[in-house]
Formats: sequence, structure tokens, C-alpha cells
Amino acid sequence: MTDLAEWLQQHTEALIRSASAELSSDEKLRATVEESLAAFFDALQRAAKMRDNMMLYVVLIDWVESRSAPTDGENSGLLQVLTTLKHVTWKKIRELATASDAVELLIESENIFAQASTYLNRLETEVLLSNAKRELDDAQTTVRRLDKSKSDFIAVAAHELKTPLTLIEGYMNMLRGDFKEPEFPRAALMLNGMAGGTSRLREIVEDMIDVSMIDLRLLNLHYQPVWIHRLLDIIVYDMTNILKQRNITLDIKRNELAEKPTYADSERMYQVVSKVISNAIKYTPDGGTITVTSRDLPGFTDLQVSDTGIGIAPENLSRIFEKFSSMGEVALHSSGKTKFKGGGPGLGLAIAKGIMDAHGGSIWAESPGYDEKVMPGSIFHIMIPMRTAPPEDRMAELFKPAPTASSL
Repeated sequence: MTDLAEWLQQHTEALIRSASAELSSDEKLRATVEESLAAFFDALQRAAKMRDNMMLYVVLIDWVESRSAPTDGENSGLLQVLTTLKHVTWKKIRELATASDAVELLIESENIFAQASTYLNRLETEVLLSNAKRELDDAQTTVRRLDKSKSDFIAVAAHELKTPLTLIEGYMNMLRGDFKEPEFPRAALMLNGMAGGTSRLREIVEDMIDVSMIDLRLLNLHYQPVWIHRLLDIIVYDMTNILKQRNITLDIKRNELAEKPTYADSERMYQVVSKVISNAIKYTPDGGTITVTSRDLPGFTDLQVSDTGIGIAPENLSRIFEKFSSMGEVALHSSGKTKFKGGGPGLGLAIAKGIMDAHGGSIWAESPGYDEKVMPGSIFHIMIPMRTAPPEDRMAELFKPAPTASSL
């Protein structure tokens, strides 16, 4: 009986010719293809003779590393090439081997090809994963570079806008002093409109600067005692006119607010809460209600701002805290600080998140979903750390009571 190694040695040339015809239709490429096939069938013969597939695996490794496998199409995959070679081998066994030898030769060759296919599949998978990882790393590097470029542009643009804006505000205030409303009502009306526009522009510029400072981790916090209920009193006073214009009720559950103060940056905390309430006003229809409640948690106060507005789709619950995020179509963008669904630069909630992160707190939102008819509303949670002293306050450490014998 002829074993597989002996049979392969006898019919190598026939196998190479049949395989090259199957794999390449271009006669000019046949010479290169036949060289690769000769190496493969030689390794196959050694694997059958020595009962060891190592030499065959070396050929497969070379295929994967150089992509020099005998195939016309790079996209067809090397496993398909190996399957074609197996079919060619089987076809020749059926044609050239005796009936008594053919079954054993087919079984023996199938065992070798099966092991080779498993090994080649693993090699190709590793290469695909490696390529995907490299592409992902390249994409992440590109994203980081673009994000840095965007942050640098925001910082530079904001500072460049601030200087001419200051000049405009200065000259405009001088004109407002010269053109008093009783004597020049038309001029005073236009100057007041300009004052509102420049004030809004200054807010946007300041927000751009805050975003760049947050991105660069340069946000300096000045800790001092902050009472949450007093902070809300200031916000209510500042937003009275806006609430009246939109006929929105701001209901603050004062009996639920923490009475003891915490140490935080009062101006920055004002920004956080006012931006969250402003966002609630913007997405709540006229006549709606915004409710502020609070609950005590270990080490934190969970300040909750809920509204009766249009709600937030689940996929946008985290996205709304990203820079320049906008829930509507950009083409339909309509600027407005307080009008219903009025657009903006998309910086408010990103700044609020950055400030809370800097304080060691957090902010997130929950909502049943987005629906402009049902108005499911949303709830924003502002987790405020409750501190009895500023972080790393050495003076507080010095004045801590000394431990007594009973406390040891």
C-alpha cells in the first residue's frame, strides 16, 4: 500500500500544475505561483512523512507575513487558497490512486489539511486583530490630535474675541451715557439692543474660555463656605424675568435642602446650578414647572433639577454633557438663550460637568425618553461633595482636636 508521503512525492508535478491552473488564470504569473506551490507540497510531503506539521506551518506563516500565497485576489483570504489546494489534492488522489489506496490517502490528507486550516485560521485572525488594533490606535491618535487642535483653536479664538469685545462694550457704554432715553429714545433703544447682544456674546466667549481651561485642566477653584439654599436664592433672583417671560414656575423644595454649608467655589457652583436650570427652562414649554429638590447621601448632597419638558432620548443622556452637543438638526439651529428649544453653542452642560468633576462631584441626567407631545420631562442630578474644610486645608488639620486616651 502506498502511504501519503510516497504518493505526494510521485505526483508533485501533477499537483502543482493542477493547483496553479485553479489559482491563477494569468500565464505570466504561473511561474511565481508554481514556486510557492512547490514549497507548499514539499512541506506537505514532509508533514506526511515525519508526522509533524512544523514545516507546513512555516510555509503558512510565510504566506501570512508576505501575502505571497498563490492567489490572484488579495481579498479572497488565505484559508480559501488552502481549501483549493486540498480539493486539488483530493481530486488527484481520486484520479491517480487505486481504489484500495484512495480512502486511506484521503483520510490521512484530511487530517493534515484540517490541522493546517485551524492553524492558518488562527494566524489570519491574529493578523486581523493586530491590524484592527493598529488602525484603532491610529484613529485614536488622530482624534486626540484633532481634539487638541480644536481645544487650542477655542482657547485662542476666545482670547482674541475678548479684546475687541471689551472695546465695543466700552465705547457702547460711553454712547449710552451720551444718548439718554428721555432725549434720544430711538438711539437708546438701539444701544440697549446692542448691549444685550454684546452681553450674550461675552457669555459665549467666557464659556469658550471655561471649556478650554477644563480641557487643559487649568480650572482653579477658590474654596469657601457655600450654602446651597442661598445659592438658589441668588439664582431665583437672577432668573425672575426669564421665568416670567416664559410663564414657567420654579418650585424649590426648601425644607429638603441641606442646611449646613459645604466648601466649594461659590462662583463655579453658581455656574453649574444656573446652567442646569437654564437648560431646563429652554426645553420646557411655556407654562411648565421646574422643581428643585435635594437628598442627603454619605458625603454628598444630591441636588435634583426636574422639569416637565420634552425629555431626553436614552442615547443622548451622556452625549448632552459633551462639548458642542446639539440635540436638534444643525441646519435648523435657532439661537436663543431662553426661548423654547432655542439653540446655543452646546457648552453649558459640558462646563457644568467639568466644574463638578473638578470639585470631586458628578452630574448626570435621567429621562423616560424624548416626546414633544407627552412631555415626559427629565431629572438632572448634581452630586455636590459636602466638606467641612477645603481640600488639603492644613490649617484645619492643625486645629483638629488632639486625640484623647479614651479615643485611642
